[in-house]
Amino acid sequence: MKIFSYIFLIFFNISCERTKLVPITGDKLKEIVHNFKGERAVLVNVWALWCRPCVQEFPMIVKLDQEIKDLEVIFVNADFKDQLKNINLFLNEHNIGQFSYIKEQKDEPFIEALHPSWSG
Repeated sequence: MKIFSYIFLIFFNISCERTKLVPITGDKLKEIVHNFKGERAVLVNVWALWCRPCVQEFPMIVKLDQEIKDLEVIFVNADFKDQLKNINLFLNEHNIGQFSYIKEQKDEPFIEALHPSWSG
């Protein structure tokens, strides 16, 4: 019975693992993307819970990430910090994995760092 209890606890802990939100700036994101140059395609998905199209397309992008091994998908959340609980719930619902990113700078500097002609 003890072995069953231990196995259950291990499984429960693994299945309840939360996605860690890592703060990121536009410059740091560019650096991460650059590290994949020549190795694989990179899809940066900047999303927010308040953005209905973002939420609707999210499962499709997760599926692409799981199915295409030569694709690196980087999710960056753009919600405010008061939404951390809801962001984590959403990410865990979609089995994102161990970590994801959250934008830690104001919109304009973040956008400018990624690409000056991107309007956000």
